[in-house]
Amino acid sequence: MRPRVEEVRIQGLGVIDEAVLELSPGFNVVTGETGAGKTMVVTGLGLLFGGRADPSRIRPGADKATVEGTLVIEPGGRVSQQVEDIGGQAEDGELIISRTVSAEGRSRAWLGGRSVPVGTLTYLADDLVAVHGQMDQQRLLQPARQRAALDRYAGNDLVKPLRAYQQAYKRHKQVGAQVEELTTRARERAQEADLLRFGLEEVEKVDPKPGEDAALREEEERLSHADALRTAATGAHTALLGDPMEAADGGAHDVISLLGEARAAVEAVRDYDPALAAVADRLAEAGYLISDVATDLASYAESVESDPARLAAVQERRSVLTGLIRKYGEDSAAVLAWAQQAAARLAELEGDDDRVGELTREYDELTERLTELAGELTRVREAAAERFGKAVTEELTALAMPHARVVVQLARAAEFGPDGVDEVELRMAAHPAAPPLPLNKGASGGELSRVMLAIEVVFAGADPVPTFVFDEVDAGVGGKAAVEIGRRLARLARTAQVVVVTHLPQVAAFADQHLVVEKAGDGSVVRSGVVTLDHEGRVRELSRMLAGLEDSELGRAHAEELLGLAAADR
Repeated sequence: MRPRVEEVRIQGLGVIDEAVLELSPGFNVVTGETGAGKTMVVTGLGLLFGGRADPSRIRPGADKATVEGTLVIEPGGRVSQQVEDIGGQAEDGELIISRTVSAEGRSRAWLGGRSVPVGTLTYLADDLVAVHGQMDQQRLLQPARQRAALDRYAGNDLVKPLRAYQQAYKRHKQVGAQVEELTTRARERAQEADLLRFGLEEVEKVDPKPGEDAALREEEERLSHADALRTAATGAHTALLGDPMEAADGGAHDVISLLGEARAAVEAVRDYDPALAAVADRLAEAGYLISDVATDLASYAESVESDPARLAAVQERRSVLTGLIRKYGEDSAAVLAWAQQAAARLAELEGDDDRVGELTREYDELTERLTELAGELTRVREAAAERFGKAVTEELTALAMPHARVVVQLARAAEFGPDGVDEVELRMAAHPAAPPLPLNKGASGGELSRVMLAIEVVFAGADPVPTFVFDEVDAGVGGKAAVEIGRRLARLARTAQVVVVTHLPQVAAFADQHLVVEKAGDGSVVRSGVVTLDHEGRVRELSRMLAGLEDSELGRAHAEELLGLAAADR
């Protein structure tokens, strides 16, 4: 299901007070008397899809103009996903878009119930609608659009070489960026390498070991307080075992002796109570433990020696390690980790010269490959451009522009682009002696609309846009050419929704749905100013357009004839 505009509500725009347009999926035509507000319909659609806001278009006496549109979209489709991405919602496949313009020129937009920048509407509309009005920015006048449309017109012939080119182009960009980074940062990389070498030499010279800084700190503490440690251990040993000289004099009060006396007192009566026997056992265990501790204290006291030379060596080693830790890590283990990472980085930097050579060779090979692929793209596009130019020129002949000629000009860009080196521009020569000029310079407003119609008809299958809007596409045309315009619009409506504002009955007769903007007696448009016509209403409106009289028998007969011709052609 392709997206389409289902309904448009316009308030306070130009001469329109309030109007509702109910559009069919096919060919919709809008007619009405001069000044009734037909062009405001196109202006409203342009605003709805991000067009420029002009406060002078606001209805006199109104404080703002409002345009609201209901679009039918595919649930879960690309458009639906885009709306969800910006926080909007489309309920049951219906998307509401709204735009207001204040008399002061302020503009606001809403998409799926969420306020959005006007640019969001423009972005969304880029693939939804093509508005061809004399004052609108033409979609196909954009160079990027012209190239993309020509590529789609070229069809399968371009698909494979374009894919190959894009893959090579992507790699070419990546390699080029890497080469540029490596070459432009050569000085920075050399400085980084020098710093890494210096640091690694420092670490290698010191040769720290994991946990060495903590071990040295403990050793320095022990050596710095050797006398105090030995004195403390000796005092504790004496307290536990007593001084031998005092023991000989009978004055010992050491822990072991006191425990022995306590144990002897309890042992004498332990057989009378199991509880006291348990206490005696614990006293025995305490005696053994105190003896072991006393032995350890004696051994420790003998091992502690003052060694000023070793203390100086430890302090010097700690100072060297502290210098490394201050620069490269929290402790010796972190310094070693830094050295490992630095060595890997240095190896990478030292290998960059070889890498630059390899990348440069790959870049040159990719450049040659891109040149070949770009040439192939150019050949395919040139062939498609020739076919396209002939097809559009044939359409223009039938649209009362028999001397006009459209060509597609390909120019070579200075650099490779994501889609090749071709710059595509549509040009038109108004007559055989005229040079082809860009479309917006080679055609008047009315001619440009017809050129766009011819282009859209030719591009219909290649450049799919769900909705086309044309204003004044039939300017300066009448008779047979007008019939051909109507026929081609009907042909375009087979694959897209078409909305056309026209004053030609020959064009209006081909429409699937006919809307008329009715003008009130005072020159304004009534609230129900846009009316959908049935068959009888169409006959009356076509008769008015043909003869200026709604009830003219000749006009009605001619109107019936036009409707019959259009029906037979469809």
